[in-house]
Amino acid sequence: MGEVILFVLTRMDFWLVAIVSYFCGCFNGAVIVSKYILRDDVRNHGSGNAGLTNFFRTFGGPLTFVVILTDVLKAVVAILIAAKIGGSYDPRIMPDMPLDAAMVAYYVVLFKYWAGLWCLLGHMFPCMFHFKGGKGILSGGAIAIMLDWRIALVVWGGFLILAVLTRYVSLGSCWAGASFPFATWFVYHDPLITGLGAFIGLLILYMHRGNIHRLITGTENKFSLHKKK
Repeated sequence: MGEVILFVLTRMDFWLVAIVSYFCGCFNGAVIVSKYILRDDVRNHGSGNAGLTNFFRTFGGPLTFVVILTDVLKAVVAILIAAKIGGSYDPRIMPDMPLDAAMVAYYVVLFKYWAGLWCLLGHMFPCMFHFKGGKGILSGGAIAIMLDWRIALVVWGGFLILAVLTRYVSLGSCWAGASFPFATWFVYHDPLITGLGAFIGLLILYMHRGNIHRLITGTENKFSLHKKK
């Protein structure tokens, strides 16, 4: 595995994917819509988070769907670009590795996980918005769908069940972050890919550390379909 890590870290296209994916992630739907269309930055309201839940609670309305579309599309674009670049890998440039399609497929998955990680970093810490972004659940969910339907089933299934039954969106979000690396290992059984999955899951849990504290103390807000006045 060390040979594979050294190989990918020395490839320019690997870092190109990181840069492109990060800047895709920086296009935060909640910030763009609230700041440039509504002229009222969502980060000045509610939890101060630039995410879908805080946007809906603060503004509501049809522009919520613009936020959803933006945060989903940027993840889709990042993953598609990564898959295209990863798929161009030529096994002949690494003679110690087998010359078969399985290795090419492996690099496609590796590049997609790498892109997903950097897209979430851009969403959570956007350089164009003072590194103050969202918590990555919507974009992370889109990334899970783009990676593998089995991972998406575990992540989204648990999220929806917990969010609907308890009305704590944050509880479902914590499930998504915690289950992501385990679902990744179940599907791929690869230490490197699982390691990237663990980084993604830990990022989501880190961004929800305040929610976790409020869940433990019983002060977390429940989700409502009605926005706050």
